[in-house]
Amino acid sequence: MCVEPRREAYAGGCRHTCPVRITSALVDPALLDLPWSTPLEEWPARHLVALPQGISRHIVRFVRLGDYVYAVKETGERVAEREYDLLRALERIGFPSVEAIAIVADRQADDGTPLDPVLITRHLQFSLPYRALFSRTLRPETMGRLLDALAVLLVRMHLTGFFWGDCSLSNTLFRRDAGAFAAYLVDAETGALHRSLSNGQRGEDLEIARVNIFGEALDLQAAGLLHESIDPEVVCEEVVQRYERLWHEITYEQQVEREARHDIEGRIRRLNDLGFDVAEVALSTVDHGRYLVRPKVVDAGYHTRRLIRLTGLDAEENQARRLLNDLDAYRVESDLTDEQQAAHRWLTEVFEPVVRAVPAHLRHKLEPQEIFAQIIEHKWLLSERARRDVGMGPAVQSYLSDVLVHRPDEQAVLGVEVPAP
Repeated sequence: MCVEPRREAYAGGCRHTCPVRITSALVDPALLDLPWSTPLEEWPARHLVALPQGISRHIVRFVRLGDYVYAVKETGERVAEREYDLLRALERIGFPSVEAIAIVADRQADDGTPLDPVLITRHLQFSLPYRALFSRTLRPETMGRLLDALAVLLVRMHLTGFFWGDCSLSNTLFRRDAGAFAAYLVDAETGALHRSLSNGQRGEDLEIARVNIFGEALDLQAAGLLHESIDPEVVCEEVVQRYERLWHEITYEQQVEREARHDIEGRIRRLNDLGFDVAEVALSTVDHGRYLVRPKVVDAGYHTRRLIRLTGLDAEENQARRLLNDLDAYRVESDLTDEQQAAHRWLTEVFEPVVRAVPAHLRHKLEPQEIFAQIIEHKWLLSERARRDVGMGPAVQSYLSDVLVHRPDEQAVLGVEVPAP
């Protein structure tokens, strides 16, 4: 939908009419109150919130409108329109990316000087750019988890037929996911959505990723944020190797004996454990004794979708896996055969009481699903130490007082007002 609201501005005592054109699927009227006749880098502090920001070739500002925080990026009009359309297309297929909200074009300064259009996206709650995750030296295991998340994101892209064209840590947001990270695409201006990708297109995307990540690792090293044991050249090669291992597991053709049909089920289970759904399995006869198995993997999110179906809770993949494990254990302990009944009781008797037990002043440190997933892990550690099941109640209290209270606030939750200069 396009609307062309008119706003009043004053410059040098003269009254000017400044038209802007807002293209959006659903226009938020509060957008009209932003200072569109002012270059983005000069926006007054009263409109802004301070959020950790990655490296960008464009000027980006964060603003709060009502209950949401938005990222506003100045760019060219054709680039903005293309990226807006791509992000909307990715949203329709459920791909992990930021949500496109609007394009604001036909901007003019008060003196009539044309200003660049802006693309507005909704900020992803509880997410951070990779540099903001670390105030101290980046440890090898943390870098490994980031690379795993980026490799999964790339595999999901290529399965979808999306060519990124600028894969990097800087163009990605990361959310905590039960000890790991989940990666989300932020910048899609170089991307293209196809029916499928050739090996050459996938290879080009990987080479771009290799070069970009090498530069980012060098930047971290120069800033003293990279552990001395981490070699930037090894880092950029590792993301490619992790991608290739995952891509092979998902797509390779497997030969199985006719009598070993359980191997097919085992392959599907391994793919599910990696978080990928299998839509169908193609079987063809190699000879009289063997089958050739080709699973058709549709997308990641196997555990996420199962958790939503059973409980209505939306979680990242590893969070969902951990919550489902707890649900399944609860079902066994409660001797419940009906999965839906067990899920309802687990939700009301276990998950919701734990979430309600978190004091109000601690609830913005992490999202509820991540807090619950960490409490499950904390309970296991306490039980191992005590050599008995300590119970959920003591585990919750111990986690709140010994762990959560000491965590720094995730600044990406709500944002902090920018002080006036």
